[in-house]
Amino acid sequence: MTEHHGGCLCGATRFTFIGAPKFVGNCHCASCRRWSGAAMSTFVGGRDDQVAWSGAAPAVYASSPGVERRHCPTCGTALAYRGEGWPGETHLMLGAFDDPTAFEPAGDAFSGEALPWLAPGAKRA
Repeated sequence: MTEHHGGCLCGATRFTFIGAPKFVGNCHCASCRRWSGAAMSTFVGGRDDQVAWSGAAPAVYASSPGVERRHCPTCGTALAYRGEGWPGETHLMLGAFDDPTAFEPAGDAFSGEALPWLAPGAKRA
C-alpha cells in the first residue's frame, strides 16, 4: 500500500497518509484563507484510519461549530481539517506533504468565495 509522509515546518509533528485519497481539491472559503494565510487551501482527503500522526500531537482549534483545524503546537503550521459535514474523514494540507507533487487537485469548493484573480476559470495575464 502506498504511503505518503508529511509534517510541519519545524518537524515536531509528522503524519503518514496510507493508500489512495478520497479526493484532492482546492478550498476557496474565507475561513481556509485566514487559517492557512494563503489565497486558497488545497486538501488531500481520506478516512481517519488512513492518517497516522507521530511526534508531537497536533493541536486542535475549533474554528466554528463542528469544525476542527489541526496545527503544530510548536511552529503553528496548518496541517489538517476535520468537520461534521465529513464524518470519519481527515483532510490534510497538500503543502504539508514531503512530496506535494504526488497529488493533483481535481476540483474546487466554495468557488463563489474565491479571490477574483484566482477564481476557477478566471483569465490570467
